[in-house]
Order: sequence, then C-alpha cells, then structure tokens
Amino acid sequence: MNPSNQLIWHESEIRGGAVAIGIFDGVHQGHQLLLERARSQSERVVALTFYPHPTAILAPEKEPTFLLSLEDRVAQLRLTGADSVAVHPFTKEFAALTPDQFIEEILIGALDSKHVVVGSNFTFGAKASGDVTTLSDRKEFSLDVVSLAEKLGEAVSSTRIRKLIRDGAVEMASELLTRAHQLTGEVVHGEKRGREIGYPTANLALDPKATVPKEGVYAGWLTVGTSRWQAAISIGRNPTFPKANGERAIQVEAYAIDEVGLDLYGKDARIEFGYLLRETLKFDSLDALLAQMRDDVNQARKLTQIER
Repeated sequence: MNPSNQLIWHESEIRGGAVAIGIFDGVHQGHQLLLERARSQSERVVALTFYPHPTAILAPEKEPTFLLSLEDRVAQLRLTGADSVAVHPFTKEFAALTPDQFIEEILIGALDSKHVVVGSNFTFGAKASGDVTTLSDRKEFSLDVVSLAEKLGEAVSSTRIRKLIRDGAVEMASELLTRAHQLTGEVVHGEKRGREIGYPTANLALDPKATVPKEGVYAGWLTVGTSRWQAAISIGRNPTFPKANGERAIQVEAYAIDEVGLDLYGKDARIEFGYLLRETLKFDSLDALLAQMRDDVNQARKLTQIER
C-alpha cells in the first residue's frame, strides 16, 4: 500500500508549503482559524481532509450527518484560504497506518510539508494513537497547534452545529459557520400542491446523510445557477393534507418570493437557512393555511431583503 498515491487533489498539487489538517465538516469558525494560521506561515496552503468521515469506516452506526457535501466542503475550504485541497480516501487500510507511517508517507512523502497546523484535539494513526505531541517530536516540519474556538462558553464544533440545526436554531448555527447552513440537491417533482394554491415550490432531493433542520417554516434563500432569490422554506410532512396511505416522508421545499414562471425541475439547487419563522402547524381549512402562508412570505421577505 502507498497511501500517498491516493491523494485526490482539487486545484493544483502543492508541495513544500503549510498543511492544515482536519475533517473540516462545515468549514466553521474553528476550521477557518487553522487556515488563517497556515496562511500566516506560508504563501502556499494545502487543506488536507478525508472522505468518508472516519466513523463511517470505524463505527458506521455512529456516523454523523454532514454539514457540507464533499464538493461543497472543498469549495468552502478554497474560499476561506486554501490554495489547494488534498482529499485522502479514509479506508480500513488507511486507518491502520501507525502515526509514524502517516507522517512519513503523507505529510513528508506526499506533501513535503514544511509547516503543519492542527487543532489542539487532533489525533491520528491507528486507534488514534498519535496526537500533537507526536507531531511536535518531528524535525522535518514546524508545528502550530490552534486552540479550539469558543462561542458563548462552548467549543465551536461540527457536532455542536449539527445539534443547533436539528433543533431549528439556524441563526446561531450561522454565527458559528460564518454563513447560513445550506442544503443542496436536484429539484424534483413533488405533489404540486404549492403550485395549485399559488405558492410553487422547489422540492429538493437530498442526500440521506445531510443535516436537515427540524420541521418548520424558515426564511432564507434559494439559488439555482447564478440566480439567488429570497425564499420561504418549508420542512415537514404537510399535515394539513394527510396522505391517503401512510405518512409521507419529510420534504424540504422553497418558494422563491415574488418570482413567477420559474422552471427549475432537474436543476441543482441550494437552499440556505437564515431564520426559523415557526414550527409546522396543521390548519383546519385552506383559507387558514393561505392566510398563514401570506404572513410567512411577508416575514421572510422582510428578514432576507438586505442580504438578497
């Protein structure tokens, strides 16, 4: 096995610079600090990340949902300071590397690292037996250990952000991410009920491992191609119109406010969550539902107009 040959580069292959290491799910405030530190040490910065998430291989029953798809993670790393991103497939064979093998084959052999930047809780190698002390003992590169970022007395972490999103606290999640949480997927045909009542929505087909906010109505933005619109977003099972046979799956759909005649089916879309407006309600009549939807859209329009 030669793990160095398995690196998948996004943008140019860069060797001999600073390497920031992490899963980087979400590319949140803490991750951005690693990239900033790496940039302070070198004009050439590589973000080294891994896919799939290590727990998908080591403890599949505990695999977390993701905040960003791999493609979006790479894009965010590039936007926040990485000149290139190197992705190493995380396999059982890779997980079995000793810390010294990881250092010699990846950090030195594949990347020719001159400076390494990691978080203070970073571990690596078989059974997580390597840590920052292991790295500091090496003379081939210098090392920066970055303390975990904190917000309101708690560490900023992907785990914390996932919980906030699942609880509907998308505004706090946005603070920790430094941008709105997003979901991406193809626009697919739904039940077309929104179109029938005057609020046509883009219904997203999502990866089952994506981190979806709790059921409710949100204000945010819908992006398709180069167009970005203010949006009222619904997540739920539409209890006002129960399904005849069984319960429908949770749907994530966005209404592009004040837009008419959009044909988005089959296109890739991104939904960004700015604000939770309310939880899902069941209405006794269509008129009551429409009145609430008008209020939701008006509120969403006001909340998102500055950032359109």
